[in-house]
Order: sequence, then structure tokens, then C-alpha cells
Amino acid sequence: LCLSLQSHARVAVLGASGGIGQPLSLLLKNSPLVSQLSLYDIAHTPGVAADLSHIETRANVTGHLGPEQLGEALKGCEVVVIPAGVPRKPGMTRDDLFNTNATIVANLAEACAKHCPEAMICVIANPVNSTIPITSEVFKKHGVYNPNRIFGVTTLDIVRANTFVAELKAGLDPARVNVPVVGGHAGKTIIPLISQCTPKVDFPEDKLSALTVRIQDAGTEVVQAKAGAGSATLSMAYAGARFVFSLLDAMNGKEGVVECAFVRSEETESPYFSTPLLLGKKGIEKNLGLGKLSPFEEKLVAEAMGELKGSIKKGEEFAKSRK
Repeated sequence: LCLSLQSHARVAVLGASGGIGQPLSLLLKNSPLVSQLSLYDIAHTPGVAADLSHIETRANVTGHLGPEQLGEALKGCEVVVIPAGVPRKPGMTRDDLFNTNATIVANLAEACAKHCPEAMICVIANPVNSTIPITSEVFKKHGVYNPNRIFGVTTLDIVRANTFVAELKAGLDPARVNVPVVGGHAGKTIIPLISQCTPKVDFPEDKLSALTVRIQDAGTEVVQAKAGAGSATLSMAYAGARFVFSLLDAMNGKEGVVECAFVRSEETESPYFSTPLLLGKKGIEKNLGLGKLSPFEEKLVAEAMGELKGSIKKGEEFAKSRK
């Protein structure tokens, strides 16, 4: 790590004791980019923090328990990651989580708006298509909204697309594959742009269609395999850490850092949309947009719009109806 990029980032994980929170916190503790790791949850955080604090890396770990310690957890943080909330069970859609997770995210966003209004906010809690509009509305209500600093973490869709493409092309190293995934973060709103994959790959139409559906339904694949014991936690922690590390690199002045995320957007008719973003010191430096789509991908975007706009509206109305 070159010294000019030495980072002194203070990062908070809200929901640090959960299925995603624990492995995510472990990955963050393992990174030289993090100097202070602040762990918050409503249970078990002192234990998780004590456990992680013994790891021989420089991040100083603190544990914070319950709403009365939330402000302290957030003080001075530059990046806040929010994996809090409940996971899906078999048969549930991400939208079925709305009632529980909307309230959790709104409360946490409120604390962030009060205690670290300038921080980068990375929301993992589903349904992301609604929790990002909720977070944005809460920040607006407090007069501290900056659309360049609020991100819905969709990185797991990209990670899955990279993996599945490599599986279908013998000899391709998944770590070298990059598939942009745009749209939202649920079902058919997840739109992998296989035509823009690097290195370039070609699939017959039936294979392409099956691959697209597998990427869209990959979360459900894990929910079913876990048979009631939760949803994707380990791969989500990996993807969440990947996004945070990209953000920290960009905040430290590294150039050319690009990640997809679900953000406030003018790129389509949907007010929030995920596209590749050039990240910089202040969050989003430039939205790189959709690029050139194949006819197949154009159709996917058109078909996603109704559901996407509905989920966004649901989140906005929820936030506005809160006292």
C-alpha cells in the first residue's frame, strides 16, 4: 500500500452482530484502510467487538449496544455501512421485509443525519429499492441530504454475475471478469449487462436468458439452500466489504475507481437507478450511465421500470408518513 494512500478511515457497521454484520466486520478489521471500526447493534456487540479487537491489524474496534449508544457509535465516522434488519425466509420476496426493515433503516438513517451528516452511507438492508429512498428522505428532512453520499449496495449482483459468467466459460478466472449490473436490487429489476462484460463473452440466446434469470434469482437460490436459516450472509459480507474498500480507495485519492450502486439518478425515468459510478473523494464523482445496451438488455430495462418505480414510491411515502 503506497503511503500517500494510507488511510485513517473511521467506519461504522450498524447491525454488526448479525449474519452479514459479523463477517463484514471481520473483513473490515482485516483491512489496512480502516483505522477505527465502530460496531453497533441491539444485541451482542460487546462480545463481537472484544473478539475482533484481538486481531493483529491496526483498526481500533469499539462495541456499542442499543439506541442510547448509537450516537456515540457514529461520532466522527466517514463511512457507515448498514446491514441491519431481518433476512428472508423461503417463499419471501425482498419486499416482504419492508414493514420490519423500513422502520429499522429509517431510525438508523435518522441517527446518521444527526451524528455524521457528511458520512458516506452504504445501505445493505433489503429491500434496497425502498431503503435507499427512505434514507434519502430522512436526510432531506434533516436538511443534510447529499445524493452523492448515499449508496444502495448492489455489489453482490456484480460478484454473482462475474462468478456465473466464469463458470460458463471454461478457463476464465472470475476475479478477472467484470459484468456491470444495473437497475435495482430485486428480481427482474436486477439487469446484468452481459454485452458490456470484460473480457468480451458471447452466449447463445437461450444460455443468455438462463444466465440472466440465474443472476436475478441468485439470492433466492441461497435462501432455499439455507432452508429457513436465513439468506446470503457470507457472499454479501464479501460484496459489502468490496464496495467499502473501493469507496475508501477513492476517498484517499485513488483514481479510476468504478463500482455500480443504487443511487439517486437522472439516467432513466426512474428517480433511483444503479449504474457504474466513478467514485471520488466526495462520493460519486460521475455517473457513467448505462452505456450501449443490446436489444435484449433494453427490453430488460423497460420491463423493470414498473416494479422499480413502485418500490421507490413505497419507500418515499413511508418516510414522508413518519412523524
